Amino acid sequence: MTIKKAEESQTYNEVRFTKNVLFNEGKSTAFTLNFLPGQTLPPHPHPNAHVYLFVMEGSGICTIDDEKHDITAKDVIHCEDKQVLSIENNGNEQMSIYVVLARE
Repeated sequence: MTIKKAEESQTYNEVRFTKNVLFNEGKSTAFTLNFLPGQTLPPHPHPNAHVYLFVMEGSGICTIDDEKHDITAKDVIHCEDKQVLSIENNGNEQMSIYVVLARE
């Protein structure tokens, strides 16, 4: 068993969002995405995988297949396969998201 402090992976960069891998085991990867205000994760799919996102703190917009959704702390999101995902921190505070990518 391994326990890690997710808070330690909440690092930020003025230039672009950060991605910090917590676990990479078999077909699953767990990581945090950390955004300062105005930063975005460009649209992209995850072929042959399910993606689960948990908003740890902050707020923003999650777009899946051109459908925009407001997201805030404690929200949980699921997308899969060829669905195109993007995230934007449109708020005034930093935003962190815990992500599990589960490949088929």
